[in-house]
Amino acid sequence: MIPTRKDQPRQLDFDKPAYRQRNKVERLIGRLKQYRRIVTCYEKRAANYLAMVTLGMTMLWLR
Repeated sequence: MIPTRKDQPRQLDFDKPAYRQRNKVERLIGRLKQYRRIVTCYEKRAANYLAMVTLGMTMLWLR
């Protein structure tokens, strides 16, 4: 989260549950980037790409 400037009158609201969920999603995407085929998007069709992402998620889940 980016800190606010001193000249701003108040702090912005911080939604802690949403921030935690976002952090989980970002970490998951980071783990999926271990698989080169997913990162470089070798698959030309969306269905094939989704299948590769599903396979990668399954492999992460089985660890």
